[in-house]
Amino acid sequence: MNLSVEYHVFIHKEVRDVSEFERLLAECRGAVERFVYYKTPTKADGEDVLQEVLLAAFTRFDALRDRSSFKSWLLRIAANKCNDFYRARAKRDEISLDALSDAELVQSADGIAERDAVLETLGSLGERDREMLTLYYLRDTPQKGIADRLGIPVGTVKSRLFAAKRSFMEKYPKPPKPKGETSIIKTKKLPEILPDYTITRSDAPPFAVKCEELLGWFIVPKLGEKLNWAAYDMPERKITEYVEMEVTGRAVVHGIEGVSITASQAVYNDDEWRVKNGGGRSFVAQLTDTHVRFLAESHMRGDVRLYHTFLDGDTFLPNWGVGEDNCGKAINLAPDATSGRYTVEILGKTYDTVCVVDDEDYNSGHYSEQYLDANGRTVLWRKFVRDGAITRFNKPWSELLPRNEKRQINGKTYVHYYDCITDYIL
Repeated sequence: MNLSVEYHVFIHKEVRDVSEFERLLAECRGAVERFVYYKTPTKADGEDVLQEVLLAAFTRFDALRDRSSFKSWLLRIAANKCNDFYRARAKRDEISLDALSDAELVQSADGIAERDAVLETLGSLGERDREMLTLYYLRDTPQKGIADRLGIPVGTVKSRLFAAKRSFMEKYPKPPKPKGETSIIKTKKLPEILPDYTITRSDAPPFAVKCEELLGWFIVPKLGEKLNWAAYDMPERKITEYVEMEVTGRAVVHGIEGVSITASQAVYNDDEWRVKNGGGRSFVAQLTDTHVRFLAESHMRGDVRLYHTFLDGDTFLPNWGVGEDNCGKAINLAPDATSGRYTVEILGKTYDTVCVVDDEDYNSGHYSEQYLDANGRTVLWRKFVRDGAITRFNKPWSELLPRNEKRQINGKTYVHYYDCITDYIL
């Protein structure tokens, strides 16, 4: 594919910019082309998408401050353009949802998240079931409208919807049951029920804090670090997930140095503990003087271990990429980066903390409050979910969790979902 078209369009740009863009593109063009051709159904489609990728990258090139991240930045553009291609096709074909996502149930950098598992399950259904569920749930078409559209009686629509929902639930991802109890259960230190706590706003000014923890995972990526943490669903306050984490050694990903981290996970569901992600997820993370970030993540799917690195745009960046150009989470927080100073009392101890709020910056549809002490360690992490965010039950969160605390933030309603504590406070 020749870039002359793009360059003639943008001939007004400085020659220096063009030369630098060409040099960086030459180093990773093969990877981007392979990515796009793999994601698109035909070579002609791939060429069209590539043209859009290169045009978009060239026009936005001046905004890329960290030129060393050019490859991952370009792959992210490519992933977005591929998704745009399939969305346009889905809109044109009305029903088709194929290839929109290869996502799975994941736990992202900002905590537990359900990412596109609905679309993945829909894609595995037969055409008729997929059509019924898409029209009814994703396009909000009433049963009478579906009947008119398909030329069938409303009674037939109801029976087909019932069968389609049953097929969907049979295929929707569920955590596998372990063959036996794992060591993670035997060594569990945190309480079964979240202890009562109080949060009191202080009149004292907030303080600066240095927080080196990985976002949503609470461990500091330094050699010798270990940490256990747990999640508790509201309003029962009962433990639903337990994680043991440990930094196991040094690691290098695509030439960038970091440390390797293991995360042994178990979830409590249907009155029993079950291994999550085959019992073990692993990371490579990097801590610098200014930021902390994920470089790679891997977990088990069945008997296969999957690996994702910061160069895997569509499978890594939406869940693990943090900050502009994946620069990571800033660790040095000035007082004005917090929402105030608070006294947190829990387990008979009192902590002087500042609260760091995430209002959908890292995770769309979610709001969180992280209470950090002067050591930069999490004392309490509270997670809320936006009421309008999609759930697998096709109900707003306020109906699913009617007893839970609700917050009004910027005109949106958020429902208290779960809390996390770590063994740091024991």
